Amino acid sequence: MNQVPNFVHIKSPKISLVIDCRRNTPVVHYFGKILSSATNDDMLAELHVRQEPKCALVHEVPLSLSPCLGNGFTGHPGISLSDQGVAWSVGAELVDIEQIDSNSATFISVDEVRNIKISHSLTFDSSNVLKASTTIQNLGSTDLTVNDCAAPTFAVPDHITKIMSFEGRWSYEFQTTSIDLFLGAYTRENRKGKTSHDNFPGVVLHTPHTTEDQGECYGFHLAWSGNHRTRVELLPEQRTYAQMSELLGSGEIVLGKDESYSSPVLYVSYSSEGLNQLSQQFHDYVRKEILNPQFHSLPRPVHYNTWEGIYFDHDTDTLKQLASIVADVGAERFVLDDGWFKGRRTDRAGLGDWIVDKDVYPDGLQPLIDHVTGLGLGFGIWFEPEMVNPDSDLFRQHPDWVLSTLGNPQIDFRHQLVLDLTRKEVCDYLFNQISDILTEYPQIEYIKWDMNRDINHTGDQHGVSGIHKQTLAVYALIDRVKERHPAVEIESCSSGGARIDYGVLQHTDRVWTSDSNDALDRLSIQRGASFFIPSNLLGSHVGPRDCHITRRIMPIDMRISTAMFCHMGMEMDPRELTEEEKQALRDGTDIYKKNRHLIHNGDLYRYDSDGQNINFGIVAKDKSEALFAYNSIIETRRTQPPIFRYKGLLADAIYELKMIWPTKLNEYSPSLLNIIDGKHYSGEALMQFGMQLPIVCPQSGLVFKLTKTTI
Repeated sequence: MNQVPNFVHIKSPKISLVIDCRRNTPVVHYFGKILSSATNDDMLAELHVRQEPKCALVHEVPLSLSPCLGNGFTGHPGISLSDQGVAWSVGAELVDIEQIDSNSATFISVDEVRNIKISHSLTFDSSNVLKASTTIQNLGSTDLTVNDCAAPTFAVPDHITKIMSFEGRWSYEFQTTSIDLFLGAYTRENRKGKTSHDNFPGVVLHTPHTTEDQGECYGFHLAWSGNHRTRVELLPEQRTYAQMSELLGSGEIVLGKDESYSSPVLYVSYSSEGLNQLSQQFHDYVRKEILNPQFHSLPRPVHYNTWEGIYFDHDTDTLKQLASIVADVGAERFVLDDGWFKGRRTDRAGLGDWIVDKDVYPDGLQPLIDHVTGLGLGFGIWFEPEMVNPDSDLFRQHPDWVLSTLGNPQIDFRHQLVLDLTRKEVCDYLFNQISDILTEYPQIEYIKWDMNRDINHTGDQHGVSGIHKQTLAVYALIDRVKERHPAVEIESCSSGGARIDYGVLQHTDRVWTSDSNDALDRLSIQRGASFFIPSNLLGSHVGPRDCHITRRIMPIDMRISTAMFCHMGMEMDPRELTEEEKQALRDGTDIYKKNRHLIHNGDLYRYDSDGQNINFGIVAKDKSEALFAYNSIIETRRTQPPIFRYKGLLADAIYELKMIWPTKLNEYSPSLLNIIDGKHYSGEALMQFGMQLPIVCPQSGLVFKLTKTTI
């Protein structure tokens, strides 16, 4: 056992984390901008000495990594246990610290009365993102029920007084809202059995004056695809903390002797230079540490997805026709969506019977696959493995294979029920069904893995709430499929964006950001998602002219410019396209292909929203090139649009400026676009002086390309 020091320092290139260990429990003493050697531990200790207040504790209870009732904490406990005895009042003492280098440390605490060991793991990487997790181990012989075990709790400085949340609904995910911190707790809980549309497990805390480009902010994201809780609390003694955890059901985690439970990993980062820097740090981390380089080192291909083109109206000749059209306008992968398997003519039947419907495909999928691959396109296919329709052979044979609760009738939701993946036989069945299709058709290179309902009744075969095990089983099933078929990419879809988090991203390769292909909705959805998720993961498709969800009719140029800044695709009946729209798609996909190396690897710079426009830029790491998008949502309130000031460029470099989208622009009167195209300007002039924007109609998107030049 090592002697415990008073303070432990963990750091990344830009961030210092100081843990105070003086009171037998680890506490976040400082988390912020990197400290220099001029600052020592004695200074930090003395500057935060707090006196005894009136009518209060003589010695303030530490706001530790896991504040507990046994320590006298009156906020929300980081750990809640029960064993029919005294485990409810756990109060472990720090006994050891394992620190190999300056980037990580593990803090080990033990409650010898209750025979409980608690470990907190904190690890930085070079992207300035901290991984934090809490592990509980039962050292005793009595079973220990874990009611709650949060990832490490972070004390937050008292000048951080704003909470930015991420909320929404189906087809309108990732909407951001900032509110003032208040005395008491801001708490959001998700019990839908998946990450959810309305309650993304992420929060950003910031000062009142923080913008995209300046000010302090902290980002917290829990890497978990099941139920979860977010809590930010201002205590009466003027202390604030952030705490995130898996939201456990009753009796979900029971630990026998020497068994342990680990919280989902909490990813935390800090920026002293605004929200853009915070997002860039998260993006760099995901790209370097989470994504599979086997796929993400390659260009992300332009998708065509059949869903909004034909829905369930499958016909081989029609699908071949669609494939020929989309190949001509720039698609590189053809994804056959819902409707290909037995009995699936509507959403009321077929889920669970993962064999090709011979009534629709009498010769199987091979003729379609041969046609698609003959056009030079990759081939993908849709599954919804976790669900079953009551009208299916699977359910008729195994009605007991679904999650349920005794005495409670199932709740109707999209005519489907949730399979109990905590049963080995269910996972074996699903694996074999999926693997058989991939084996029969080895040309399949991509799976769109969907999940289209909430989990309302969570009881497993033993009648115990099963979301924890269900979530782990989904991860394991995906990994099992990928291990057998390592060349297959898998997309995480859940009626759009209801399962997007760093947990599922450790097993998948793309996410479907939203079921809405409305370009105006997509701009705000993609903006919100970009706080934590990089562009190369966010699927975005050019939808139908008449949006099927909002019924808004959108110009093709706007639909294309919105889709090209993520992982671009198309999703419409291409037979509706005019020749002009086909040419626009050819031009747009060509621009995407020429610039996707930049779009998917550069630094994102969002602009603060003014309610009229949603603007952003992507700048190469070496500042050699950049793309900037001006998206007019509603008509400007003045006679002239504002000045557009570029970001992230080298001030003393010269850049060639070109407007690359749209290829044709109808203007009310001549603008500076007739003057600047192809001209050269200093980064300083573009950033500080800026460019007068032209007058454009609402629902218009302009894309500018900057290329560093020696001229």
